[in-house]
Amino acid sequence: MLGEKDSPKKPNVSNHNNNNSGSKKKKKKKKRGGRNKKLSLEQTLAYKSVSEWVFPNSSITEDDDDDFGVVQWNHHNWKEKLVFEFHSHSNKSDGFLSPSKLVERANQNGVKVLALTDHDTLSGIAEAQEAALRFGMKIIPGVEISTIFSPRGGSGSEEPVHILAYYSMCGPARIEELDNVLSDIRNGRFLRAKSMVSKLNKLKLPIKWDHVTKIAGAGVAPGRVHVARALVEAGHVENLKQAFARYLYDGGPAYSTGSEPDAEEAVELICRTGGVAVLAHPWALKDPGAVIRRLAESGLHGVETYRSDGKLAVYSDLADEYGLVKLGGSDYHARGGANESDLGSVSLPISCVYEFLEVARPVWFKAMISILEIYLKDPSDANLQLIIKFGNTQFRKSISALATPNDLINHCLSTWFTKEERSNPELESIKLKLSCISVHHAGPEIHAGRT
Repeated sequence: MLGEKDSPKKPNVSNHNNNNSGSKKKKKKKKRGGRNKKLSLEQTLAYKSVSEWVFPNSSITEDDDDDFGVVQWNHHNWKEKLVFEFHSHSNKSDGFLSPSKLVERANQNGVKVLALTDHDTLSGIAEAQEAALRFGMKIIPGVEISTIFSPRGGSGSEEPVHILAYYSMCGPARIEELDNVLSDIRNGRFLRAKSMVSKLNKLKLPIKWDHVTKIAGAGVAPGRVHVARALVEAGHVENLKQAFARYLYDGGPAYSTGSEPDAEEAVELICRTGGVAVLAHPWALKDPGAVIRRLAESGLHGVETYRSDGKLAVYSDLADEYGLVKLGGSDYHARGGANESDLGSVSLPISCVYEFLEVARPVWFKAMISILEIYLKDPSDANLQLIIKFGNTQFRKSISALATPNDLINHCLSTWFTKEERSNPELESIKLKLSCISVHHAGPEIHAGRT
């Protein structure tokens, strides 16, 4: 028999064994419900399709069943996370970082696909592409177009609406039409900013126009944030948030409108120029339901429904109601502060990216065909530049070794389209017609001519 000193040991041993047993059961239960769960057919198709687009030589394992963009991918024999960022700004509009620094920060945060969506300009895309080359990132050329939404029947007041446009590597088709509209908006931003400065001076808050343009930078159309920074630096307010809350909010004492196009016209423009149109931050609108309904009638493709704090059900339901793609992004400006979402902070489901690409790829393919047909009719240097407009320096240099447009086209399409898309009969027909045209390099520019 055990003595009294030994008696406590028995329950202790028993408890220890029971804890181990329970721990093992818990681990097994977690394992059964987690990493060993097989992907559904839909998940497998989504993962493979997206990964082939992001990493042409990538592969995935079937135990990666997480539906979010932080799943593990097996790429070149090493594990990495796949993170998307569909909404970001550089100092080419109202952001604080240059396009290259923005890309660098995105890379630090693990972002693999970055859409640069500066306000009313595409001027930062080439620099972003150049920087992305160093990190193996993919850049989606984008722009956030400032528009005005006008309620029908005189009910309600006008309000600003921002539309995100996403383009393929070759950028917009009919780019001159888009450039003209964006140029008009930027010119209107200059007039708008001058009006805000004038109103602030009348409010006994003196700031100088030269100071605002210096903050914005050379060639950048100044916006509210640049005026707000001037207020901070002049000591009239403590921070940007206070500047907006007191003077620059929509309808505020120093607020002014610019020359923004109608929101429906902007959506139609994006569609005509080969872009995917997505409504930005609908939670900032007075009547998002009415805006989404009207813009959907004009060809809107999607709505931002995800933020860093998760999916917003009301906008997700509206997207479902009108058959729209669900996207989201951080809207990063590098302004600093605890309330700003960082690059890559939005957990966007892979299924949403898959659905976005299902919509975007046919649109981008059609735009590419349009650009190639223009080049086919007139194989000039100017039209060749339309194809390589947003290419990085290495891409441009590589063209010097390409003998025919077929080589050039294959080089372009290989990073954006699937093998099936690259073998499309319509594209094959164009490539055949282009086979008699040569591409040669002389000096800093690419030249084209018939052989």
